[in-house]
Amino acid sequence: MRASIHVDARHPGVTISKNLYGHFSEHLGRCVYGGLFVGKDSPIPNVNGMRTDVVEALKKLQVPVLRWPGGCFADEYHWRDGIGPQENRKRMVNTNWGGVVEDNSFGTHEFLELCRQIGCEPYINANVGSGTVREMAEWVEYLNSAGDSTVAQERWANGHREPFHVRFWGVGNESWGCGGNMKPDFYANLYKQYQTFCRTYGEDRLYRIACGPSGDDTSWTETLMKEAGQFADAISMHYYTIATGEWSNKGQATVFDQAVYDSTLKNAARIGEIMDAHLAVMDRYDPKHRVGLIIDEWGTWYDVEPGTNPGFLYQQNTMRDAMVAALTLNIFNAHADRLVMANIAQMVNVLQAVVLTDGDRMLLTPTYHVFDLFRPHMDAQLLDSAVFADTMAASGLKQISASASVKDGAVTVTAANLSAEAPAEVLLSVEGCEGKAVSGRILAGDPHAFNDFDTPDAVCVADFTDLRQTERGLCLTLPPCSVAALTFRD
Repeated sequence: MRASIHVDARHPGVTISKNLYGHFSEHLGRCVYGGLFVGKDSPIPNVNGMRTDVVEALKKLQVPVLRWPGGCFADEYHWRDGIGPQENRKRMVNTNWGGVVEDNSFGTHEFLELCRQIGCEPYINANVGSGTVREMAEWVEYLNSAGDSTVAQERWANGHREPFHVRFWGVGNESWGCGGNMKPDFYANLYKQYQTFCRTYGEDRLYRIACGPSGDDTSWTETLMKEAGQFADAISMHYYTIATGEWSNKGQATVFDQAVYDSTLKNAARIGEIMDAHLAVMDRYDPKHRVGLIIDEWGTWYDVEPGTNPGFLYQQNTMRDAMVAALTLNIFNAHADRLVMANIAQMVNVLQAVVLTDGDRMLLTPTYHVFDLFRPHMDAQLLDSAVFADTMAASGLKQISASASVKDGAVTVTAANLSAEAPAEVLLSVEGCEGKAVSGRILAGDPHAFNDFDTPDAVCVADFTDLRQTERGLCLTLPPCSVAALTFRD
């Protein structure tokens, strides 16, 4: 198949916020315990309990923002259970995820230490479902107040005299479901109440995030924007790609046929249509676009790996997931004028993770490598781009997905060949950039290919050298099921 991508670099557009490349970590399965945190006494190399190999991998991705502590867990999490001497912290049973004991050894200070080590900004999701207004208000005060109050003194006693300056605050999670099974008008009133008492301390103006819809539920967005939009800086949205389209039979992560591969990509692409529907509702109440949209949970969701705790949501990660990630991130870039943050679910060992661990072993997934390829888009300016490619009959998608941006004089184009079988000969032209120096990197493989702990580098990024400059543009061949990042410099 022959395709072409035309990029106009003459008129840079909106900035693609780096926060579109954010992540999510929940107290779920082995995401936190064993994945991110092993404790100071662990034989696994760590700094203040955070496992060094995982932190270093995440630093390389330049993770911009990390959401915590949930997810469904957020609305049964009481933050004071996770501060102070670890031996005195309250133990609980995680009733949402696997019924395991949560000893609260990873709490607020540990999360912020993790963010410090990674170099990312914290996004805290507070408890509305089973918490109180006072509890959230005091959490904000505990973290941000420089005053001499009893709450601030608790922070001093726990070893941190200076405020943490936490900006991003989510008011409840999935309040339409596990966060309380609320009606939208009920939640909207609760949101207004909770956010009222979350004070600004010093110059730490809070960025208040209201719990938005699940999937395509525009009626929730309608009520929320009408009743509480003026009090929110952003609303969140969750969307998961279910390969089969059926929650009761989500399919396996590594065993699938061509039809399921096609349906996975088709379902992944729906995120763009759903965003557009919600943004159209938001525009009616916010024509000046003051309120942003955040997709703080997204990714693939399959049946768990055989033999694992069904409440741990552990799944393998193949090149099919890499294609979902590339397609999704290209869609996010295209919505950079309204989308202000996105957080893949989840960071380690859960759902579409970028890192998997097993004891002292760690590997990087194909999805990790896609985030690595897309890094140049972070805080770059979006460029207009047009893709001319055949439409694949089974999914209804163009065979090629692409986006482009410019930063520091370099133009980056990310292009994915979504076909599992057919290569694509692509002519890539960039108007307004001579492209005297061109470099490329590529991730390619069979859709079923994945990394395991015996072959952790089976799927990895390679230099893309099969590039040929012509008078018409750059000629290249994208193998089936591949993602490439091309960089042009004058």
